[in-house]
Amino acid sequence: MAKKRKVGNLLALAVLTTLTERPMHRYEIAALLVERGKDRDMDIKMGSLYTVVQNLEKHGLLEIVGSERDGARPERTIYAITEAGRAEAVDWIREIVSTPELEHHRFSAGLSVVAMLPPDEVIALLGTRLERLERDVAAARAELAKCPPEVPRLFLIEAEFNIAILDAEIAWVRGLRTELAEGTFPHIEMWRNFHATNMAMSEIVEQVERGDFTRPA
Repeated sequence: MAKKRKVGNLLALAVLTTLTERPMHRYEIAALLVERGKDRDMDIKMGSLYTVVQNLEKHGLLEIVGSERDGARPERTIYAITEAGRAEAVDWIREIVSTPELEHHRFSAGLSVVAMLPPDEVIALLGTRLERLERDVAAARAELAKCPPEVPRLFLIEAEFNIAILDAEIAWVRGLRTELAEGTFPHIEMWRNFHATNMAMSEIVEQVERGDFTRPA
């Protein structure tokens, strides 16, 4: 089970690991995170970043080491990671790599209530999702291929993992859509009948609870 962190937002881990390079002000941290594509994994907004940095400093994981002024711009506070911050980052990375944790996924949430849509509409929607997923994975592969050969694979494994996840989702969605389109999905006619007769969801739930239809072994 994941530990309860003093600052548990994953943006905090990104800030800590970025500051292992050198002390920086918040705008430089944000610019580096975006430059390295971290905005694909998390929302990087100055308001959120301000709060995360403030909380990390409050808990002794960062410390203020100076400030700088660039022309007429407001003075910028410079932060450095503390030894406690380094220890927290290392411990957090170990936990993430070693311990699977259930993550909330919008698609899972949609699938959990997809019975509210008729199966033929779901077939069409899954087809649209497949097209978009295939574009995404092609773009991700093209981006990875553009990396210079001197970049060590160590710094590319995140992109490899994201491509593997997309590939897995494409295969699963394609399989589900094929079952629905070919009529081999269990109880698909009952599903259609729910919508053809405008059956109330409460009635459908009652049928499930009575065991009127069961999942194939």
